[in-house]
Amino acid sequence: MKIFSTFLAIIRLLLFALITLIVYSFLLVTNLFYKKKTLRIERGIIYRRFIIRILHYVLGTKIIVYGNEPKVSGLIVSNHRSYFDPLVILKNVLAYPIAKKEVESWPLIGNVCKTTGVIFVNREHKESRVKTRNKVRLVLENGFSILNTPEGTTHIEPVTIDFKPGAFVLAAQLSIPVIPVAIDYKSLSDAWIGDDTFIPHFLRCFGKWRTEIKVSYLNPIYSDNVDELITSSKNKIDEELLRFRKEWKAA
Repeated sequence: MKIFSTFLAIIRLLLFALITLIVYSFLLVTNLFYKKKTLRIERGIIYRRFIIRILHYVLGTKIIVYGNEPKVSGLIVSNHRSYFDPLVILKNVLAYPIAKKEVESWPLIGNVCKTTGVIFVNREHKESRVKTRNKVRLVLENGFSILNTPEGTTHIEPVTIDFKPGAFVLAAQLSIPVIPVAIDYKSLSDAWIGDDTFIPHFLRCFGKWRTEIKVSYLNPIYSDNVDELITSSKNKIDEELLRFRKEWKAA
């Protein structure tokens, strides 16, 4: 059984890389006909969604969706379980995600991220945080959505840990909605925590025939009060996470 799981995961990893490389190469070639960087990025976001949708079939994910995907642009905030979280949320939502700086150096994935609207941040350096905040402001001011994980790290606690306020401050200043999203995995071993690295985690997670995930899109929150935005979004996400766990235990 373990041999089969390893074989399945390796096949999926190879297909993951091949599909991403093919679509990414096509994007690079077609981008030669677009001079404006903004147009290239906007096309990249659409291509990224195409890649993600194919990858979900390849990787055997079963996603149960609650609520309606956001109809308005704004600040999308979710709890953080795994590097796979954005691939679940961005399957249908078009947004600029914020990712940790280390992802930029990942082979192939980092290159795809750079050409499809991902905004990188080094949370340990103030200058990087300031640059990221300026980029996020520009994206929001231009009517696009930002996907952020305000916890800043992955974990397997039953509810969210403290939210960092940075993006919420911008939402309050710009009078844009905060859209909470709750995401969780049936198997907590699918969360990416500690000193785990990408390849070992991928082989363990996607060696299973199915990876079951629940995601809930909650109603937008409007307020010019930062504390209210943080508290309301955190409480709504926590309620969904507790419900997910209860449903899985009862199944």
